[in-house]
This record gives sequence, structure tokens and C-alpha cells, in this order.
Amino acid sequence: MESLETEEAARNLIESVRIMARLRGPGGCPWDREQTFDTIKRHTLEETYEVFDAIERRAWPELKDELGDLLLQILFYSQMASEAGYFDISDVAANLNAKLIRRHPHIFGDVTAEDSATVLKNWEEIKREEKRTAGREAELSVLGEIPRSMPALIEAGKLGSRAAKVGFDWPDVHGLFDKVDEEVAELRAEVNPQTEAAGASEAAIEEELGDLMFTVVNLARHLKVDPESALRRANAKFRSRFQAMERQAGGGESLASLGPEKLDQLWREAKQAEK
Repeated sequence: MESLETEEAARNLIESVRIMARLRGPGGCPWDREQTFDTIKRHTLEETYEVFDAIERRAWPELKDELGDLLLQILFYSQMASEAGYFDISDVAANLNAKLIRRHPHIFGDVTAEDSATVLKNWEEIKREEKRTAGREAELSVLGEIPRSMPALIEAGKLGSRAAKVGFDWPDVHGLFDKVDEEVAELRAEVNPQTEAAGASEAAIEEELGDLMFTVVNLARHLKVDPESALRRANAKFRSRFQAMERQAGGGESLASLGPEKLDQLWREAKQAEK
């Protein structure tokens, strides 16, 4: 049964590659033929977030479609790279296969790994050896391969996680709660009336707020909570409650005519309705 499913998947993937080549080929789709790496990359980010959204909503039929859209991005990049003579989709798959085998010696070799912590430790050691072999010593910093271009929330989580692998971390979650309190106090000090009167620096406020956010992301890591998912859930909750307020007020524009006390009452009613 597994063999038949694998063969069907291979046939479908081959057909996807052929369709992409035709779309980009002579007589293909004008829009597809006009695209470049730079014009497609923004779609890749959009499709990734749509995958996240489908998972969070447990919308499995939608997830199937969104994963297809994400796969399209890979096919697009690979086809354009093939046309430029860089590599093709076969090289992408072969490189991935070799990497998966190389980084799982406890499955494909004679290394023993009884738990996920050991697996991750071996994974990082193998990656560092790969960089040495490839002459990429400049990237051997523990933080070297974390892209600066990724969303800041994700980057903060990865920075904290990588630093923790060499022991640079808070010993437990209680120390992080204390650190959050410390960062809040430092931020308050920058925005209190006396500081404002003395001409508080916007750069200083931004710095302290950034420190607070970075600490909260690391708190999430210690609590084993994905900060991106947590924030997206909070956003969805706010959206739902605010829209409930709009319905109660008779429309979004009506909210603007209400005073703070009435708005607070509508917010509390929206929260209570959720329960």
C-alpha cells in the first residue's frame, strides 16, 4: 500500500514539474513567463502565512490547497533556476535526500540517539561540519545562519534558542519573569512624565521596548509556546471581540461616537459572550 501511494505521489509531482515547464516555455502563459525570482518571492511569504492560517484553523481541506500553492513556489524557483543554468528540481530533491540521510545517522548509519535532544545535538554538529567542509567557516558562529531578513519575532526566537544550545540562557522560567519585570521598569523609566519633560529619546524608548519584546519571546520559548502562533491567536481574539462591539453599536462608524466608558462596556460584553 505504501509503495503504491509513493508511486502515485511521484507521478503527480512529475506532472507538476512538466506543467510548470510548459507554463514557462515557448507559447506558455504570458504572466508566468514574465516572472523573476524577485517578483515571485513576495508570493512565497504570502503562501507560507496562508499555510500557517489553515493549520491554526484546523482547516485541513484548505491546508491541502495551501500546501499545493507553497509547492508551486518551489517549482517556480526551480524552473527559473533551470532556465538560467543554476540547477533544476532534480538537483533540489537530490540535495534534500542527501541532507536528510546525512543528518539522520541514527536512522541511516550506526549512531545511537534515544531522544529528540540528542537528535538535535547531532544535527547541529553535522551542520557545523558541513560548513567546515564547504569552506564556510565565517558562518560557524552559533548565530551565523539565522537570516537577518526573517520576521523579527521569528528571528528573536531562533537567536534565543541557538544561544541556549551553548548554555547562554536563563536557568528557568522564573528568571525570565523577573527579566520581564525589569524590562517593563526600564521602559516605564523612559516614558514617565519627568523623562518626557527632559526630552526622552525616541531611540531609547524603542530600544527598551525591543528589549522587552525580545525577553517575552524567550519567555515563550521556555514555556514551549510558539510566539508567532500565540500572537496570531491574540490577534484573532481581538478581531472577534472588536467586530462584536461593532455589531452591538450598529456599525464600525458608530463606535467613534461612543465615549470610553461605553466602549469599555461593549468590550467587556464581547469578552463575556465568548464564555
